[in-house]
Order: sequence, then structure tokens, then C-alpha cells
Amino acid sequence: MKEQKNIISETINFECIDKACDIWGKNESNLSLAAEAYALDIIARDRTLKISGNSSNVIKAIEFFNELVTAYDQGITLNHREFKNFLKNKVENRAFLISDILDEKIEVYAPKKYIYTKTKAQKEYINAIKSHDIVFSIGPAGTGKTYLAVAMAISHLKNKMVSRIILSRPALEAGETLGYLPGDLKEKISPFLRPLYDALYELMGYDTVYTLLEKNIIEISPLAYMRGRTLNDSFIILDEAQNSTCEQMKMFLTRLGFNSKAVVTGDITQTDLPSNKQSGLKEVQSFLGSIKEINFSYLTKKDIVRHNIVQKIVQAYEKHEGKK
Repeated sequence: MKEQKNIISETINFECIDKACDIWGKNESNLSLAAEAYALDIIARDRTLKISGNSSNVIKAIEFFNELVTAYDQGITLNHREFKNFLKNKVENRAFLISDILDEKIEVYAPKKYIYTKTKAQKEYINAIKSHDIVFSIGPAGTGKTYLAVAMAISHLKNKMVSRIILSRPALEAGETLGYLPGDLKEKISPFLRPLYDALYELMGYDTVYTLLEKNIIEISPLAYMRGRTLNDSFIILDEAQNSTCEQMKMFLTRLGFNSKAVVTGDITQTDLPSNKQSGLKEVQSFLGSIKEINFSYLTKKDIVRHNIVQKIVQAYEKHEGKK
């Protein structure tokens, strides 16, 4: 009988069906996750959510959904992956708030006005960019390393904190095979720089990107063509830096000029360099960390914000490589 007294039912009434459906997820998939996590019965009817079970868990679940409602009213809707991540953090630590990961707002151009961080590590990454001259972001595919760096570059440009954006990547084939590709230099290197273009188009729109490229306010260049330059008043991103040699990394880092900021991104588990070449990104971890203007930001598989299967693939590879 004592246990029965601890069983209660509470309801949450949503203002409109659109808000309810967005929070509940497609086919109410988010509700099943929450019901399992809190060991409760959660039933949706029209704009009402009925939550039944152990009183303490019901209270926790109501707090959880109220936070989602507050976030929704501020223009933030979590996708299924983000919902799952926030739920996990909330169950493990009741004091964990949605603002712990979602209050970092990055201003970009249309069609997306703002970009939000999705995990606590991503939030720390963005704060590191704000407070350091050079930031190294190291982590597996899908953790938002490049996307967030490009968003921050656009934000700096929009708010007139810099006068241009420079995006660079190593092009491993630049020596031998690249010469056999058709077209001029821009057409030859375009396939290697496509991920940077994709991020720009999504965050700024094609027309804006095209205009800024024409004016050279945005410049996209292979790493090999950075030698000899001094980059002032710029936000510079070196992407796929695990494929830079030690010599190239030194060359890139010493390009930084006045009122400039650099972000170096890469996944040290996916180096494509020849076996006799050491990755410059791997090397700098051992001796640049003591410089106060430099930050190393590490993202993990927990921060993957692509399709759910990407996290599972990363975990499977880690397990496989561990056996080897």
C-alpha cells in the first residue's frame, strides 16, 4: 500500500498542437525515450500529456518537459538526436539544464539567423573560440567541428570583428595527380574544399556566398598556397588538419597577423598522410598547450550530431581498432 501512495498521475497542457508535436517528436518517438528513462507511463492525447508512475520520477519528468517548453518558446526545437542527448544528461544529473548546452547562440546570415550548440562540449568549444587566438578542435566525424567554426567565422564577419574569412584545407593530391584534373586551379581544388562550401551555403545562402567570394571577402584556398602570407584582420579556418604535415602546420600557424583568429579542426584517427609522414595536428598537441592564447578543444562520439548511425559506426570502429 505504501508503494501505491507513491504512484501519481500528472498532466501537462500545451498551448497548441504544433508545440506539442514538435516536442513529442515524430510518431511520439521522444515520449517513448522519456518514458523508458524515467520508468513512467507517458500518454499523449490532443494537446495534453499524462504522466503516471513513481511520484519522484513524475516530478523529474515534468521538470524535463517544462524545460523543453521554455526552450521551444525561445525558438529552440530539439531533433530526436538532440532530445536523446539532453534526456541522458538530465537523467544523470538533475541539475543539468538545457541552457547548459543551448544558450550559446551564434548569429549568421539568412536563411538561418542563429545556430545553437547541441552539446556541452560544443558550448565549451565556442567559448574557447571567443577567448583564444588559436583553437584546435579535435574529434571524430559529425561532431560539428567545421560547421561551428564556419558559423563563428560568419558571426565575426557579420559583426565587423574581422574583415574577411579565409578557409583552407590540405589537398594531398596537389603534387602529382591534381595536375591531371581538368580546369583551372579553382576547378582543380574545388572537390577538396566542397565541405567548406557546403557549410557556407547552408549558413549564408548561395547568393551571399557568391557575392562575398567575388569580392574576396571570403577566400577558400588549399593549404599549400598559404606560404609567405601574413593574414591580418581575418578569421582563418584550417579544416582536415590531420592531413597536414608538421612543416605545413608550422607554416600555417605562423601566418596569423594582427586582429586575426584561427581555428584548426581535424580527426587524428583518420589521417591520410603517407606512413612516413607525421601529422602536424598530432604533433602540436605535445608542446603548444602551454601557450595561454592557444586552446585545445576535444569532442568525442557523445558530441556527434549527425544521423544516429554515425555514432554507432564510430563506436564500432573504435572497438575494431582496439582489438587490432
